[in-house]
Amino acid sequence: MKDVLQPGQLLARGVCRHLASHGFAVVEEMVPDRGKRVDVMALGPKGEIWVVECKSSRADFLSDGKWQGYLDWCDRFFWAVDQEFPTDLLPEGTGLIIADAYDAEILRMAPEDKLAPARRTAMLRRFAFHAARRLQGLRDPEGLIGLI
Repeated sequence: MKDVLQPGQLLARGVCRHLASHGFAVVEEMVPDRGKRVDVMALGPKGEIWVVECKSSRADFLSDGKWQGYLDWCDRFFWAVDQEFPTDLLPEGTGLIIADAYDAEILRMAPEDKLAPARRTAMLRRFAFHAARRLQGLRDPEGLIGLI
């Protein structure tokens, strides 16, 4: 039986497809630091790091008090929502992506706040490690039990 994707996961899939079509490598549910988990982290062709938080409803957005803690882990921060989402709720100074399960469109580019070189290096290593572990987990699910 296939897993049923939740609304936020469907948004993340559309976001990932869109960003991948523009040369980004993407990882869903990425952990940049202990106690933090972003919906999508994207590594761009020039080494830029974007974080995208996917919100499927007003209640989902209002219950998220941790998003500002993600700003220190990326060059640009975006919200991804569907067409029905009340975008006036979203904070100024953040990016806006309208998405569905199949694609997305960036409506408002997030302002750039470049990571410090040491933080960028640490994030690139975490991204690579996380992506490699995910790939290995797909190829050998029993081999990484309890490690991912």
